[in-house]
Amino acid sequence: MNNQSSIICRCEEVSSKKLHQVANEQRCSARELKLRTRAGMGYCGGRTCRIAINKIATHYQATQTTNLPLKYQAPIRPVSFEQVGTGGELK
Repeated sequence: MNNQSSIICRCEEVSSKKLHQVANEQRCSARELKLRTRAGMGYCGGRTCRIAINKIATHYQATQTTNLPLKYQAPIRPVSFEQVGTGGELK
């Protein structure tokens, strides 16, 4: 993570510099870092950036805590309006 201008979260366009800046100022957990910067809250739900967010947050935390790892939610499959409107069963 030497390149501070690189984008860590592509969905929300959060740079490494921004994540390091917030983590250094706030000394926050990965969850707090996510909420403060919106990194990991985009379309992919953090599948591509949550590991980097965790590493940055743990690097700057003053004391190591036993926080739960950063949660992510995988996208669900699309449902058509026809299925919703007619009460049709999902296949």
